[in-house]
Amino acid sequence: MQKPIQVAQIMGRMMGGGLEATIMNHYRFLNHDEVQFDFIVQEDSDHIPSKEILDAGGRIYTVPSYKNLPNYIKTCKRLFTEIRPDIVHSNMNALSVFPLRAAKEAGIPVRIAHSHSTDNPNELIKTTAKALLRPFSKMYPTHLAACGTLSAEWLFGKAAMRSGGIHYIHNAIDLQRFVFNQDKRHALRSALGISENQFLIGQIGRFSTQKNQSFSIDIMQRLIQIDPNAMLVFLGIGDTMEDIKKKVAKLGLQPHIRFMGLRNDANAWYSAFDALLFPSLYEGLPLTVIEAQAAGLPIVTSDHVTEEAFINKQLITSVSLQSNPTVWAQTLVDTRTTSNRTTADHIAVLQDAGYEIRDSAHDLQQWYRQISPRPKA
Repeated sequence: MQKPIQVAQIMGRMMGGGLEATIMNHYRFLNHDEVQFDFIVQEDSDHIPSKEILDAGGRIYTVPSYKNLPNYIKTCKRLFTEIRPDIVHSNMNALSVFPLRAAKEAGIPVRIAHSHSTDNPNELIKTTAKALLRPFSKMYPTHLAACGTLSAEWLFGKAAMRSGGIHYIHNAIDLQRFVFNQDKRHALRSALGISENQFLIGQIGRFSTQKNQSFSIDIMQRLIQIDPNAMLVFLGIGDTMEDIKKKVAKLGLQPHIRFMGLRNDANAWYSAFDALLFPSLYEGLPLTVIEAQAAGLPIVTSDHVTEEAFINKQLITSVSLQSNPTVWAQTLVDTRTTSNRTTADHIAVLQDAGYEIRDSAHDLQQWYRQISPRPKA
């Protein structure tokens, strides 16, 4: 029996975010007799699902942070030379230039650059650095992939899109896991001491400048003036979490805000919430927004999120980041009367748009087989 196609997934620093979730979602639904992953993760990662990967027959290799660039490239090249994957698939956006250079030097014949994100005009230094790398984004890969057209254009340019040379990999999910569930809603709200009539807002994602949790606190400060019983629940961890906690304490908002950490039951929380708050400064095609739509959850999102993510458009309200927190707060209140979570078939719309993970994983597996250097049967 032929060995499975071996794909080295370059993950960067694993922090439990949407990018990692997208890769793991696909990994769970691949036929591991045909395709297997090696996960290449940075040593500063703080959320590696090691048991699940190893139980599925995958392998995990640790490399230095890319911030020590010469050592990072040297280590990657040595690793690729040692393990000889059939394919190197890099998920580091503009930074993919570095591991893919190492892969090319190691003689790996198939090298994928995968764009998951866009730029952020509010982070000038990072955006400038990424802009300097973008001209090299097509130098080392043999194949290009993206989660959507905005991400594709940002990293690879319009010419690459016109050529038809980009393979789109949807940020797909196991849709049935996110169907609205009244029992899960009741259980989670009861555990928090929140009544059915209280307005419960959720924000899911790692704590970072990009996710803009600081602005969410400003919104809550205004919202409780409109609805004194409103609550906000954060799911996630990250570099800015302690700063956000300090801001909450300084403003005296502790009774209205809960920090639940990194959870493995986010699918149930979408049922518990009355609205999702998503004020990101920039995004590729956010997994959280797809998951919320599967649950029929109204979403108030920033105007910096691509409309490609808006599949169930009746659930989405987009607000300018230039609008003041009071406008955002009132918009959240207005969503309470717009949702129909138990009768509308939100799942079918997403499935038709290609966001069912079984279909997407099958497509990915077929693509790997197509581009693999292995002889075709």
